[in-house]
Amino acid sequence: MPKRRNRQSELTELARQLDMTYHAGEHNELLGELRDFRTFSRGFRHRKKIRHLLRRQDGMLDYDLKIFDFHRLKGKSKRPISQTVFYLRSKDLVLPQFWLRPETVLHKLGEIIGQEDIDFVRFPKFSGHYRLTGDDEVFIRHHFTEELLHFFSVEKGWYAEGVGYYLVFFQKGKLLSAKQIKKLYEKGMYVYQELAKGT
Repeated sequence: MPKRRNRQSELTELARQLDMTYHAGEHNELLGELRDFRTFSRGFRHRKKIRHLLRRQDGMLDYDLKIFDFHRLKGKSKRPISQTVFYLRSKDLVLPQFWLRPETVLHKLGEIIGQEDIDFVRFPKFSGHYRLTGDDEVFIRHHFTEELLHFFSVEKGWYAEGVGYYLVFFQKGKLLSAKQIKKLYEKGMYVYQELAKGT
């Protein structure tokens, strides 16, 4: 219990630094809003919950940023998977539907048999680190700027999904401390700003 109270205290202070509001407790009403994202739709029979919500929104609802802890119980063992998520809705985004995740050996084998992956010849490190897929390759390439490709060439282990006005960004299975959440915020905002350039 002291540990939970300590996290609440740290996140309250972080929210002040980032000009956000902090809301403790569960916020499972957001699960319906997130159901179209692969990250949150998988394992629909498993219990899911959202806790520790940091939020900033403008008065006209043109911009709504949320950072929260997402928990999912997995499989028969009921071992929880927990991660801190950056989730943004902004009128400045008009994104194609895309999915970015770290590339695995299975993904590389899939490419041999013709499974889709969008690679960038000038950024071999990006293409080696990540699997990027989506329905409109031309539109996706337009949104992934050279700066963004360089960012992901250096930064490993990230997941991102985008569609329309919405973006999610996180590292799978990583529940972050307040200090780490500040870094997530900074990196998430950078990704958002670069993707918005393609709009």
